[in-house]
Amino acid sequence: MSSLHRPVMLAEAIAALVVAPQGRYVDATFGRGGHSRALLAALGPRAAVLAIDRDPAAIVAAREIHDERFSAVHGAFADVDQILAAAGWDRVDGILLDLGVSSPQLDEPSRGFSFRADAPLDMRMDTTRGPTAAQWLAECSEEDLRKVISEYGEERFARSIAKQVAAARRERPIASTGELAAIVGSAVRTREPGQDPATRTFQAIRIHINQELAQLSIALPKMRDALLPGGRLVVIAFHSLEDRIVKRFIQGEANPAADMPLLPLRAAELPQPTMRRLGGAVRASAAEIAANPRARSAVLRVAERIGPSLANAGPER
Repeated sequence: MSSLHRPVMLAEAIAALVVAPQGRYVDATFGRGGHSRALLAALGPRAAVLAIDRDPAAIVAAREIHDERFSAVHGAFADVDQILAAAGWDRVDGILLDLGVSSPQLDEPSRGFSFRADAPLDMRMDTTRGPTAAQWLAECSEEDLRKVISEYGEERFARSIAKQVAAARRERPIASTGELAAIVGSAVRTREPGQDPATRTFQAIRIHINQELAQLSIALPKMRDALLPGGRLVVIAFHSLEDRIVKRFIQGEANPAADMPLLPLRAAELPQPTMRRLGGAVRASAAEIAANPRARSAVLRVAERIGPSLANAGPER
């Protein structure tokens, strides 16, 4: 099962993440376990890896890893603080986020993420809760749909698409990926070569249904607080909106006084940095992109928690 998904920039992510060979690490987006397996291979016998994923199928895949250093939890990474508390973990040496949808989710028609096969319009990463894309399309207003497609899909034909969807659902519910793709195709007048007219709309609805940007914004401060001094946060983003959130978060933590109004404050009175950026945006090599086209849009960013040295952080890890 793990062979169905090829992690992007795997070597770069693991090299940036591992600061303590016997430490504790969180793979906050397990997927099919590529990062967790590489982490375990890079760590020592007293290390531990806790994986999180809100896709029940990913948790089933996690059972393939037979290693006493590994455990997996069904949940959202935005709840990382609660998950760590339940596991009895205080702070950790590293947290990895590989954002977006995984290849197995795209390749399984029943999940409804892809328009390449006609299937039920679901799109939920966690199939145990929340409305499906079909349910949301049946209930949302035309204006809300336009906003989602415009903001999350950066789709210039969002108004036309929303209008066509609203007209189509008055005739009958939109229940399948094929139906939605056909409606979008009739509303999009032109598209870049090689890109299906439905690509941006499907992406936007998926992001909304799973609240992906909100989950990320909630998770990042919790992950900062969960890191030991010297611990690393490694994030791989595939969407410009996700990467923007990550970039601004790291910038804000590294220079919290940057956006403050000019006040007569002493340096000691200014908010202090909590993280430092390690390098800039890292992109996949040409060779990796040739072998795995999904890597083309990937951006990797790394930040380190600032504080006393790990040697002075106490015995609790």
